[in-house]
Amino acid sequence: MTSEADRLLRLKKQYLIPSVYHFYQNPPALVRGADCYVYDDQDREYLDCFSGVTVMSAGHSNPEITSAAIAQIKQLQNTTTIYLTAPMLELAEQLAAITPGDLNKFFFCASGSEANEAALLMATSFTQKNEIIYLKEGLHGRTKWAMSVTGIDMWRTDDNLVVTTHAIPGTQSLDSLEILEKKLREGKIAAVIAEPIQGNGGIIVPPIGYWQNMRELCTRYGALLIADEIQTGMNRTGTWFATDHEKIIPDIITMAKALGNGFPIAVCAVSERIAKDYRKPAGCTFGGNPIACRTALAVLKYHREHQLGDRSWQSGQWLINELRGLKDEVPLIKEVRGRGLMIGVELNDSKENSAAQLTDQILEEMKDRGFLIGKSGIQRNVITLMPPLIIQDYQLQSLVSTLKTVLQLKMQNLH
Repeated sequence: MTSEADRLLRLKKQYLIPSVYHFYQNPPALVRGADCYVYDDQDREYLDCFSGVTVMSAGHSNPEITSAAIAQIKQLQNTTTIYLTAPMLELAEQLAAITPGDLNKFFFCASGSEANEAALLMATSFTQKNEIIYLKEGLHGRTKWAMSVTGIDMWRTDDNLVVTTHAIPGTQSLDSLEILEKKLREGKIAAVIAEPIQGNGGIIVPPIGYWQNMRELCTRYGALLIADEIQTGMNRTGTWFATDHEKIIPDIITMAKALGNGFPIAVCAVSERIAKDYRKPAGCTFGGNPIACRTALAVLKYHREHQLGDRSWQSGQWLINELRGLKDEVPLIKEVRGRGLMIGVELNDSKENSAAQLTDQILEEMKDRGFLIGKSGIQRNVITLMPPLIIQDYQLQSLVSTLKTVLQLKMQNLH
């Protein structure tokens, strides 16, 4: 008998373009979710430690959030930005209360790629320059312009860029700031776009002072600083935005993913200084969608009432320390890094397998034991842990214990 997973794989191969890939050699057919878990068609339970790439931060099918969405669906589904609706404008008011500094003007759209496109457009429009600097390990989206400032080759479907862009080394070292300053000094740069912590690049946390220096250089040479907070935003690292840790104010912040907790919504936040001359029509069919905005309002309320920022920070500190303890026992682990519940475990090569092959094997074995985890990194050799921020201590303990077992078994098999 053909399984549901087999049926879906056949449909996927027949009807989707080849670039739409999936995890696992034997992927489960997921049919529902609740709290920190998802379930397949056989009712097998998996602890979701990836959150749909940091989307489901408040958990799956959270009734305090979905009830708001259902009520809005019954009342008014869509109108676009050309009409007045309360959810969009009330959400703008609440976002202004958490965005740093004077970033209190918002453009609503439906995806992170679209938000980054808007940010780049506003930057070139405001500065009247058309060159962009990005970091080599960064990822900013799948649309043409966002892809043009993406530094990871596997995410660049097309290398024919639409603007003049310049890649500089990532945030591993302050030395890259010298290269940045050299390019900024030429006076042609509209903006620098970067993730406060590089997600798909391998959970790369910048050294202390990196963002402060980048902020100062952009100000000195008249370029805008765009913080792509699409993965890091909404308390993922312990604060509303990861740039809050750095105590700097970007010129533009983009956000998406966890803001909608599963509903498509994205936002580009700018100051009045940048927004005031951006007056040509910029409608968006699904921007400010009442359902997505009402959901986002419920998400913000849930984060505040359940103190998800504090929970993320405390749980993340514990998990990072536990994983670093494993490093002493398991030579396969090269480094553990992260902030809050955005954590990467980089693996070493073994004599028998590359680190990327080992990562895939570990993901498969963890899935078979009931844990869905992610992977990232330029070499795809970083185990990536970004569970819902509501995850409980016993669930984290189970994750660490199971990962330790899988890693130790892998070590034994390799010998």
